[in-house]
Amino acid sequence: MKHFIFRILLRKNTNMRHKFRNLKLDRIDHAILDNLQNDGRISNSDLADRVGLSQSACLRRVKSLEAEGVIEGYAATVNQTAADLPDNVFVQITVEKQTKELLTEFERIVRDCPQIMECYLMSGDADYMLRVIVCDASDYEKLHMDVLTALPGVSQIKSNFSLRTVTKKNDIPFNL
Repeated sequence: MKHFIFRILLRKNTNMRHKFRNLKLDRIDHAILDNLQNDGRISNSDLADRVGLSQSACLRRVKSLEAEGVIEGYAATVNQTAADLPDNVFVQITVEKQTKELLTEFERIVRDCPQIMECYLMSGDADYMLRVIVCDASDYEKLHMDVLTALPGVSQIKSNFSLRTVTKKNDIPFNL
């Protein structure tokens, strides 16, 4: 069953990749995206100057990138320590069986938990990898007992505390 669900997800992601494969981003699009990734609050006038377009042409390009789903949204990056949630815990979760109903419910609960910042369906030993933010070990213990162990179908939980962040990137590189 695990392989069947994984194949469905791959097929879904492949369809998404085909949608974006038909999109042709040129150097101006890349410049727009680079600038917006560095400063999401940049004015259209400044952005247009930086990428060498008129203001109206620049705005059309940005609106097109938004409509095509290349730009998913805009957000402020908040310092975790300033928010009193300085610690990252990486959690590997294995579920006992992978039925569609169980995975759907598991993923719904994970999405609704504010301390779970990221969740990935994985191949390999663990079924899911989570990044959880907490203020300290006792905060994580509470989350572990109240939320993680109560997730449907969980058979194993492995947790690793991050000692420090070496690098954290939000910008997608375009010129690889």
